[in-house]
Amino acid sequence: MDHGTSLRNIDTPAAMPVSIDDVRAAHERIRGAIVRTPTLLSRTLSQVIGAEVYLKFENLQFTAAYKERGALNRLLQLDAEARARGVIAASAGNHAQGLAYHGARLGVPVTIVMPKPTPTVKVMQTEGHGATVVLHGEKFEEAYEHARYLEAQQGLTFVHPFDEPEIMAGQGTVALEMLEDAPDIDTLVVPIGGGGLFSGMGIAARALKPDIRLVGVQAELYPSMYDYVKKANRPCDGDTLAEGIAVKEPGSLTRYLVEDLADDILLVSERMLEEAVSLLVQIEKTVVEGAGAAGLAALLSNREQFIGRKIGLVLTGGNIDTRLLANVLLRDLARSGRLARLRIQLQDRPGTLFQVSRIFDEQGVNILELSHQRIFTNLPAKGLSLDVECETRDARHLDRLIAALRDAGYQVSPVELA
Repeated sequence: MDHGTSLRNIDTPAAMPVSIDDVRAAHERIRGAIVRTPTLLSRTLSQVIGAEVYLKFENLQFTAAYKERGALNRLLQLDAEARARGVIAASAGNHAQGLAYHGARLGVPVTIVMPKPTPTVKVMQTEGHGATVVLHGEKFEEAYEHARYLEAQQGLTFVHPFDEPEIMAGQGTVALEMLEDAPDIDTLVVPIGGGGLFSGMGIAARALKPDIRLVGVQAELYPSMYDYVKKANRPCDGDTLAEGIAVKEPGSLTRYLVEDLADDILLVSERMLEEAVSLLVQIEKTVVEGAGAAGLAALLSNREQFIGRKIGLVLTGGNIDTRLLANVLLRDLARSGRLARLRIQLQDRPGTLFQVSRIFDEQGVNILELSHQRIFTNLPAKGLSLDVECETRDARHLDRLIAALRDAGYQVSPVELA
């Protein structure tokens, strides 16, 4: 998309709902109460991609996400009466925690409406920041409608997670800091859910560097902004690792801004999101949630578009369930061949297990777990199926083990991941 021409003529300063001056004012307003997270060059990721890759560690904010910036900017612009009455939002994620944390700091009562199925840990975290949590409805849409009802009933101020100018201006401060710390950046790759972060950062970056390339990223399962901008009709549904950007309907303001500002929007698969989360743990020793890894997933999936560029990625948040993170890391080990489950058909006779384990020993492979199956198998009554979970150095090491087992006369099949 050519950002020099606008279908809606909103790229003129007078027509934009947010200006670079708004973003600068937001930065002055919030800078003492948020972490000025570092923007660092990743030498290893740069080698992997064939570009200069800079990372902005927004997962180091107190609530582990950039959402604090917009929430705080919004709270600080409330008048005394609105502050006293309090604010309300519908969110089960980072917006809830950012609003709750800074509301408590400023003495502003915060109510958060969450769907009933919201994990208890998220409810407890939000309450831990001092907010009142109301559980309503089975889906986010129902929680949102109830929040708007309570807004009117109790005279509260509704704070939208992305579709307000003050929110976008606050999120845009991420770009100010990135371009101050790494002024050579010529491409920003930014996750898109509702579009507030992309809009704010895009406005700020384009004002500072008119030729900067702006690339948005969405999960394949939730391509709502992609559908709008590209005039596509892909379905929006499913269980994504990147729940922070799993938005079915882009904002009424942000959709036009993203359409105007984005040079492209890329979609990333669940597998690439998992790989990106795992790589950031292994290479950068930093924990990010699925949405926070979307930018890196886009680079890994589209290397040819980014070779030779100077790229800024925002690690937008680090709020990932520890059990889910463990699953992602183990699945990545399995895909790389360092962890494997082999199914071996054996005869049920003394010494058979010893003979098999001897081959594992000869190949230098560590056995982690064994599981025999004699009953629920289609093998003959004197046969058994042995599942062996093992640890190898890499995929080639695993291939050598399988070859050795087959050379010894065993039928072996790897148990593949989905």
